[in-house]
Amino acid sequence: MDSIYASRQNSLRALSLSKGIDNLILFGVENIRYLTGFSGNAAYLIVTSRQTYLITDYRYYERARAESHHCEVVCRDRDSQSLGRCFAQFLIAGTTGFESAFVTVSMWKDIADALGHLCLCPTQGLVESLRMVKDEWEIKSIKKAAALADTALAEVLKHVRSGVTEKELATELDYKMQTIGSDGVSFDTILLFGARSALPHGKPGETKLTHQDLILIDFGAVVNGYRSDMTRTYVFGEPTKKQQHMFDTVLAAQHAALSICKAGVSCQTLNLASEQVLCSHGYQHYAGKGLGHGLGLALHEFPFVNNRNEYVLHSGNVITIEPGVYLPNLGGVRIEDDILITEQGYECLTHAPKSFVLT
Repeated sequence: MDSIYASRQNSLRALSLSKGIDNLILFGVENIRYLTGFSGNAAYLIVTSRQTYLITDYRYYERARAESHHCEVVCRDRDSQSLGRCFAQFLIAGTTGFESAFVTVSMWKDIADALGHLCLCPTQGLVESLRMVKDEWEIKSIKKAAALADTALAEVLKHVRSGVTEKELATELDYKMQTIGSDGVSFDTILLFGARSALPHGKPGETKLTHQDLILIDFGAVVNGYRSDMTRTYVFGEPTKKQQHMFDTVLAAQHAALSICKAGVSCQTLNLASEQVLCSHGYQHYAGKGLGHGLGLALHEFPFVNNRNEYVLHSGNVITIEPGVYLPNLGGVRIEDDILITEQGYECLTHAPKSFVLT
């Protein structure tokens, strides 16, 4: 594993130098984990032209030493040394970039004062651009997370019955994922019944399941920090004509996008293929904005699949394809899968059946 992290750090150095940046200060939790393997959330990373320093404190020091690769782990005494003064020990000269998206104004004031001898410049998306294309180990982790989610869902569907609440079923799903091997949950599980399924990111509550309710389940598992993200929509009992039409349309929209997924196709093109199906069936005012997103250490990461992103897909990108329609006071339908882009097409990583009717 040490060689993997060394390669990632060297790729970042080369990218930074191409932009005139000699040193980088990193604050993003996922970015630090990607570059070192450290899974804690109280650390900072300095990448110079020759060395990498992971700075943490006594709470995480031993853990950082055990988990981290190809870096020097530094334990800062927070009571006696400011963050800025700590950084200044390792940053002597050169143009120094910092991740502006992850640092607060108050935190940066102390750092900037201590690094007044350097040329400081904000950066955005450097590590994220490297994270877009997954390596073999990353893909293996996402595949395992997706498989755990598939298994957990199959077990939890056995508990679907009249009168069960959203919260009860969501709790059972979270518990099942973790008992079979997930490191946690990829995000707060979305599990909604009836008209509440029209809330794209609603929170499970005390609503009880009744006949002909739509059931929307959006959830994921985690392995080695890598996440899966899957949505399935069901109806409890015989569907109405409207419910069936919604489901069939969303499924067709997903198929339209999947049919053209491969390296060399733009995110815009994928989004348009799905959007055209939804619009042709009258759902243009009820469709979710955007078709999907990149997936990895973060739930939502580059590339984003929408009508604004011209990014051309590469082999090794892992993205979601998740069209949806949401009708107020009636309900919503979303179908989401995780896919790995290949040169010839794609590999679907989530395999739960897309059957609609539950009885």
